[in-house]
Amino acid sequence: MTFPPTPRHVEIRSGGQIVAAAEVSMPAAGTARTSLHAAAGHVAPGWRTDLVDAVLDLPEVRASERLEATVPIGDGEFLDRLRERTTGAVTRPAGSTVLLDATIPPQRPPSP
Repeated sequence: MTFPPTPRHVEIRSGGQIVAAAEVSMPAAGTARTSLHAAAGHVAPGWRTDLVDAVLDLPEVRASERLEATVPIGDGEFLDRLRERTTGAVTRPAGSTVLLDATIPPQRPPSP
């Protein structure tokens, strides 16, 4: 499978506004890297989960073995969903973010 040479941008919108977004790249064979962000202010529960699902359901991410994710520190919804969809997740703080390294389970059907 050939993967996009440039990063992909994924957005979740509500009422025409971007409520969560991610950049996804493939820096090395078998590794997907993403940076997840939510809009400033209140973001309704579930939008962050939807963004994680959209990223992990991309064909190139599903075909990868490892995930490297950058998440704003204190964003439990992003981290919880990443842990639900991956295995062996290890996190460490890095400034105002948390870095997550995990294994992507073998391909499975996308979440509904």
